Amino acid sequence: MKLKLTILFSIVFLSAFAQKNVIDSLKILLKDPISDSTKVKVLGDLCWYYSNISTDSSFYYGKQALDLSKKTNNLFGEAQAYNDFGIIHYKLSNFDTSISFYKKALSLREKLKDTLGIGSLYNKMGISYQRIFKMDSAIFYNTKALEIYENAKHTRYIALIKNNIANIYFNLKQYNKALDEHLEVAKIRTEIKDNFGLTYSYTNIGNAYLFLSDTIKSLEYYKKGIEIAEPNNYEQELATLYNNYGAILKDYNSFKEAISYFDKSLTIRKKLNDIYGVASVSLNLGDLYLSSGNITKAENFMREGLLLSKKINAKEKEMNSYKSLLSLFAFKKNTDSVLHYQKLFIGTQDSIFNTRITKEIAEIQEKYDTAQREKEIAQQKEQLLKNELEIKNKNLTALLLGSGLLFFSIISFGLYKRQQHKKREYKNKLALKEAQTYSKLQDQRLRISRDLHDNIGSQITFIISSIDNLKFLTDTTNEKLKNKLSEINQFASATIGQLRDTIWAMNKNEITFEEFQSRLLAFIEKAKSATTNIQFNYNSAIQSNLNFSSIKGMNIFRVFQEAINNAIKYAEASKINIIISENKETIKFEITDNGKGFNINTIELGNGLENMERRIKEIGGGITINSEPNRGTSIKITCSKNKTNAV
Repeated sequence: MKLKLTILFSIVFLSAFAQKNVIDSLKILLKDPISDSTKVKVLGDLCWYYSNISTDSSFYYGKQALDLSKKTNNLFGEAQAYNDFGIIHYKLSNFDTSISFYKKALSLREKLKDTLGIGSLYNKMGISYQRIFKMDSAIFYNTKALEIYENAKHTRYIALIKNNIANIYFNLKQYNKALDEHLEVAKIRTEIKDNFGLTYSYTNIGNAYLFLSDTIKSLEYYKKGIEIAEPNNYEQELATLYNNYGAILKDYNSFKEAISYFDKSLTIRKKLNDIYGVASVSLNLGDLYLSSGNITKAENFMREGLLLSKKINAKEKEMNSYKSLLSLFAFKKNTDSVLHYQKLFIGTQDSIFNTRITKEIAEIQEKYDTAQREKEIAQQKEQLLKNELEIKNKNLTALLLGSGLLFFSIISFGLYKRQQHKKREYKNKLALKEAQTYSKLQDQRLRISRDLHDNIGSQITFIISSIDNLKFLTDTTNEKLKNKLSEINQFASATIGQLRDTIWAMNKNEITFEEFQSRLLAFIEKAKSATTNIQFNYNSAIQSNLNFSSIKGMNIFRVFQEAINNAIKYAEASKINIIISENKETIKFEITDNGKGFNINTIELGNGLENMERRIKEIGGGITINSEPNRGTSIKITCSKNKTNAV
């Protein structure tokens, strides 16, 4: 026994430790620059993990996930948030509220055509309706869920839904049918090695045998369930098994052992905040203490069970509470209280019965209304047949006229199609000429880029080499000349760098965002090596596959070069931030520095800033330059992602 307790404690501790690590990792991830869709997923995961630890924290992160999903029109995230809220309220035994959230999630998942997600919600709604004893709704949603999972051939979920349907039969007191279903489900779960599900099956089989008055079989299956649940720490089901096992021990008058199992169940259910379960165990303990003669404890537990049953509107439990209190006061020979609780017991019983009767009457009324509608439809059909006969006579005349019009239309259509064919032939010839012209232009562009690389590029390289040689041949004391040669060398090096960028752009019809980004990052690294006192921060949130025309990519790249060079040379900046983002229609580039800035209203724009505006205007984009003295400079560029609007 000590070994089992040690193993159980270790499993609980490691599970809690692992869960804390996951939560800490998710919180760290939130601080990183991640996309909105990833952030929604992280917030949803935090909501889920906190649902077993802190309800307030779970609602907090769930609301953040819902708000961000709505803001970014993320229907998947919004549906998941509503689903998570439903689960939290179910764990709090707020079954009506959980159903309302499941319905919101269902509406979105139907729009998204998320079949398996819809099946999951049908399953949860069926269980919630079962908890508030609306069995017609429970079996309706479980049947719909079963149909989805059978079509998808998900064996594990098929077993789960069949288990739920068997429980409904059980609640309707069809115990033999419930037992047959549960035995079939247990067989499936054994085959697929679903220990967690098998624990539930053994509990349900034990319950069915119990209500069929076979307590020996019932104890056998409860023990099987406990043997699986304890080493695996299946707390929810352990609470149920301990409760049920204790109930049989109570009937055997093994009060001390029964109290031990009830206490275990109560401890777990309070830990899980399972109000429905706590109410159930409290009533069992109340009945047990009454049987053992401990009237004070019996009344305390019975009243707690009644209070919790009312809180969650569990009418069946509330009725059982009145029945238990009735027995208690009968034992105390308190006639007034007996009559009081007998009245409440009968009233609650009638309420449950009347609710069911009302629904059955409504169903009968619906059937009657359907019959009346069918009679009216039959009369309408008879009138329609008369009208059709009159219409046929009129149609015969119209048919003759229509035949003539049809012949004329066929002739006209033939002439029209012939004309269209000629137009297509002309367009095809024109497209062929355009393609040939484009091919010639492409060949010419490649020839020019080769000439630039082979002739001008090699000549500038020769100039750079010659200047380096002159620096060594020059008198070491002539610093002015050496400085001048160094400036020419740097200018020539920069020129060849720009030439290479131009050749790179000319050799491509299109430039991918990845290529553009790689080129930009290489330039930033080069700028970092040229200056050591400036911090560069680069952040890109681009997830779509973007392509630029060569001119568009080159113009944006040149603006980046100009902006970064200005920040380094003139602004005396210590930090340069580069942010690239997108939405459905546009891509945005932002370069900001914390340099000395300038007055945008009084300063005369130099060639650099004018060139920026000209380049962005050429590609159909927009550029905004904002600056204030001692507050840095911000340059924002917006371009369309639509290639038809791009250069």
